[in-house]
Amino acid sequence: MSSPALYWFLQGTRGIASLPALILMASCAGFAALALESGLTRGHAVLMTAGIWALPAQIILTGAMHTGLNIVAAFLAVTFSSIRFMPMLAALVPEMRTERTPLWKLLLISHFVAITSWVFALRYVRDVPREYRLTWFTGFAVPLTAINTVIVAFGYGLLSAFPPILSAVLAFMTPVYFLLSMWGSARDVMTRVSFITGLVLGPAVTPFAPQLDIFYAGIGGGTAVYLADRWRRKRKEARS
Repeated sequence: MSSPALYWFLQGTRGIASLPALILMASCAGFAALALESGLTRGHAVLMTAGIWALPAQIILTGAMHTGLNIVAAFLAVTFSSIRFMPMLAALVPEMRTERTPLWKLLLISHFVAITSWVFALRYVRDVPREYRLTWFTGFAVPLTAINTVIVAFGYGLLSAFPPILSAVLAFMTPVYFLLSMWGSARDVMTRVSFITGLVLGPAVTPFAPQLDIFYAGIGGGTAVYLADRWRRKRKEARS
C-alpha cells in the first residue's frame, strides 16, 4: 500500500472513535445480550454479526429463531429488511469508484456497508480525493465490522455475569440505535411517515400475528405509504 493510500486508510480508521461508531459498539453488546436471552449460542451470534452485518436483520432472525418461525418466512423477513441496502449502495458507489476501480473490490466492500458506515461515508466522503475514497472507506468499515464481531464474541459470555438490568439496558440500545439511525438518514418526509406508520402498526399487529408482526407491519405500512405518496404526487401534478 502506497504512502498516500496508507494515510487515507488510517484516516478512515480514525472514524472508529466517532460517536456513531461507539453507539454501534454498545448496540452490538446489546445484541449479544439479546442473543443470550433468546437462547442462541455464541457461535450463532458471532456468525450472524460477521455474516449479516445488519442489526435489524440480525434482530429479526434472532426473533424468528426464538419463536420457531419457519425458515421460508424468516428468509423473507430478513430479505425484505435488507432491501434498503440497494438504494443505499446506489447512492454510495458513484461517490467511491473511479474509472479504474475493479468491480470485485466494490462487490467485496459492499458487504461492510451498514447504516453507520453509510451515513459516515456520505457525510465525509467528498473531503477525500476520489482515487482514495474506497481505501478510506475500507479503513473505516472493515475494522468496524471486525471490532463489533469481537465485542459480540466476548460480550456474550461476560453479560451472563452482569446484573440483568445492565443486559436489558444494552439490549435496549439496539432498537434505539436503529430508530435514531434510520430517522436521521431519512431524506424526505414520506420516508419518515412510513417509519412512523411501521412503529404504529408493529404493536397493533403483534397480538394477531406475533411471529410475523414485523413482516406484516413493514409490508403493509410501506405499501400504504407508497400508494399514498403516489396519490399525493399525481394530485400535485394535476394542480400544476
